[in-house]
Amino acid sequence: MHSTLTITRLHWRTAWRAVVLRAALPAVLLSPLGMLHAAEPAPPFHETFDTKFDATRFLTPIPNKNTEVRDGVLWTRGASGGKYPPMVYLPVQGTDLTISFRYRHLAAGGSLWFFVDGDDGFGSEDHMLRVKLLRDGVQLQVDAHSKDANHPMRQNTGRPADPKSGAYRLNEFLPHEKVDLTANIWREVKLVFRGEEAIITLDGETWSKTLKRANFHAPKRKLLWMQNGGDHGIELDDIHITPTATIP
Repeated sequence: MHSTLTITRLHWRTAWRAVVLRAALPAVLLSPLGMLHAAEPAPPFHETFDTKFDATRFLTPIPNKNTEVRDGVLWTRGASGGKYPPMVYLPVQGTDLTISFRYRHLAAGGSLWFFVDGDDGFGSEDHMLRVKLLRDGVQLQVDAHSKDANHPMRQNTGRPADPKSGAYRLNEFLPHEKVDLTANIWREVKLVFRGEEAIITLDGETWSKTLKRANFHAPKRKLLWMQNGGDHGIELDDIHITPTATIP
């Protein structure tokens, strides 16, 4: 009788552990560790706009009235007809990414704003970092997010909360830094994201800035080039996106 009771207890304990494990499994899958797959980087991306150009890799339909591939580069010109200049969107995936591209103005004036969008930390996606490439310098803007409607960094109080996450956009405008970008030559922009750090460089040692912000340590979802190049336009080329190398 004692032996039978012991076996029954062992069977009961084994069954109970299985129930507990099955109940805990969804929680594990929904935990940050279980959701790491959402932040896993996609394979390296390289676009040179040659004869093998695949427009389906971009979110923006190409060609369109403002943008087309011409002479082995992506050429955007003119006005969009809307509130903002013409834009080109590219999806990305990964948290620690290294992003680079080249651009060239074809006439005086104008500007190129480069956006990195990602998770806002509350369940939606929005701008994370803006690199404003002007003709007389560079200005950075960091877009963090908060559920606090009265947050002191919520500068655009007329902008409502994100309909999905309920978070408000916080705008941090860094000082405009003087750099002579008036020459219509090819320039290279590079961003290296690693944890909470972002290193932004222009033409190697011509200009650089290192920022550390908590919102940088989140999955990146989309890149955006907003191009104000007038009738002559702006050219883009040699877009690279790779996982950032780990530091030994």
